[in-house]
Amino acid sequence: MLKVQKGECTKALFREDIGYIDIVWGENEPETNRGFGLKHIYEKHGNSIKALGFEIEDFIPIVVQFGELSLTKTGEEYLLESNYFRVVIERKAFGFDKQWILTAFDISKNPHQNKQ
Repeated sequence: MLKVQKGECTKALFREDIGYIDIVWGENEPETNRGFGLKHIYEKHGNSIKALGFEIEDFIPIVVQFGELSLTKTGEEYLLESNYFRVVIERKAFGFDKQWILTAFDISKNPHQNKQ
């Protein structure tokens, strides 16, 4: 998906306690750096992920498999975390059940970052 920079990959990842997870290309607003999906992760958080010694395509599956699972305060997203990383999985898309990666980033610089 990093090469074609569009679309989505359904059932790209699996975790026993939450099921299949899709990866979407998504979007990122260059001026505000707000967005979602792989494009947002790559453009906003890519350098910090690489500084930790990971490529994005390796980083996401590792955190999905080994991160500690919790829900956000609203219950609308799953959080998968370690001491250093967070992956946020949205549980709906446009009113439909669809689990997909919203964002992923390094939390080691600010480990007490709000859990939305």
